Amino acid sequence: MNSVSKNKNEKSKASAEAGKEKPISECRRCGTCCKKGGPSFHHADKALIEKGVIHSKYLYTIRKGEMAYDNVRQCLELVSSDVIKLKGKGDGWTCILFDEKQNACTIYENRPIECRALKCWDTKALEELYAKRRLKREDLVADIEGLWGIIKDHQARCNYETIQKLVNAINSDRGGEARQKLAEIIQFDIEIRKLVVSRGELDMEMLDFLFGRPLKQTLKNFGLKM
Repeated sequence: MNSVSKNKNEKSKASAEAGKEKPISECRRCGTCCKKGGPSFHHADKALIEKGVIHSKYLYTIRKGEMAYDNVRQCLELVSSDVIKLKGKGDGWTCILFDEKQNACTIYENRPIECRALKCWDTKALEELYAKRRLKREDLVADIEGLWGIIKDHQARCNYETIQKLVNAINSDRGGEARQKLAEIIQFDIEIRKLVVSRGELDMEMLDFLFGRPLKQTLKNFGLKM
């Protein structure tokens, strides 16, 4: 083989090797996982919220019975109990605590346990942790006099089991009655949020944590157009 052919072969081999992506075995701090949504919270994260490392205005609650997207199973499922999550930025999924300019987590040293467990190249640890010992609103606000009672009343009157039955009944011969009852539930959801802001002087940004996302927003997952 002459030197010209040999050099060509070596260059071709080098180009082929360069084109192969090396398997990921450690975090590259690329930020991709942070842009796909914030974590859910577990009992191990309770102190982060109680000490103010993560403010409750950055949280939202997926309530029991709500239809929600399961990131691990990658489908819509009924939630069996409270799931408390970090909000996204605006209407997007990017975690609210992610600094896009620096491409970094703003609380990296104090990040929640799901963030610590997540390895994009091996999700086994996250899958094992995912549904275990999740935090509920009761764990965080049950001791606040008056507030927990209001939250329990809202949960009872705006529970998704009742809502699902009403949605199913809308296309039946009881459709008019079901629509009326559903409208009353939606109105109660709206009014209770206004009440705790005006009388309780709570930050509006905390409402999605205290009462879950507004029904006008979540009912679309039940196939209902508002």
